[in-house]
Amino acid sequence: MSATLMIIVMLLAIIVLLIAFAVAQIRMAGMKVKDFWSFIKANEMLDKLYAFSKKYEKLSTTEQLMFLREAERVFEAFDKVPNALWEEEYQKYMEVLSTYKDIKLVRWESN
Repeated sequence: MSATLMIIVMLLAIIVLLIAFAVAQIRMAGMKVKDFWSFIKANEMLDKLYAFSKKYEKLSTTEQLMFLREAERVFEAFDKVPNALWEEEYQKYMEVLSTYKDIKLVRWESN
């Protein structure tokens, strides 16, 4: 019984140390943990927006507004982290940015 308890305590200590190490690495990279978490969520959203960007001409006005709003959130989150962290997603990011600019231009011209 006490050996099991000792193993559990050691595992919990290791987990806490790993979390502390991860937080320290994030801070050493010049980021806040909150910004890093926002980046992770934005990265997931980037994949969805990328799929939308492929068919943006078929989007309704409401869908375009949703796309614009979500794209702005993604851009904001990506701006807070170093470029080296998301260089694998650069092509998707640029495609979404291009679509964002196109939709903004079309909406501006229509007004």
